[in-house]
Amino acid sequence: MHHVRIAFGTDEPTALTAALVEHLRETGHDVDLVADGAEWPDVGRSVAEAVVGGRAQWGIVCCTTGTGVSIAANKVTGARAALCTDAATAEGARRWNDANVLAFGLRLTSQALAREMVDAFLSTPFDVGESAAVDRLEASS
Repeated sequence: MHHVRIAFGTDEPTALTAALVEHLRETGHDVDLVADGAEWPDVGRSVAEAVVGGRAQWGIVCCTTGTGVSIAANKVTGARAALCTDAATAEGARRWNDANVLAFGLRLTSQALAREMVDAFLSTPFDVGESAAVDRLEASS
């Protein structure tokens, strides 16, 4: 896993979000905490804008269920936010959908699960065989 700049946002700073930011920094990533306690629409938008604008390679967004921040992030043209519940889903989101923002819920996610999802998301390459499908998605936005 190469080291990258990650835009991170949560609508509720918790022990989980603090531990995840610490994990990312310990593994050598630059973490830009772009939204820490803002309302979920602003969290999703701010992180997605950082990614699409080139200020970060990846984004991570959290709210109680993860749904609100993922919807908000996907309103930003060029953002592909995936609401994930486990490492396999996060890996698939990268491999097949070229997701650039990982969303997850704070309510049901443990620290271990969050680390597994983030590590899978950050280490999985996009399958270029899916490029035509992703291009069709982008053309429809």
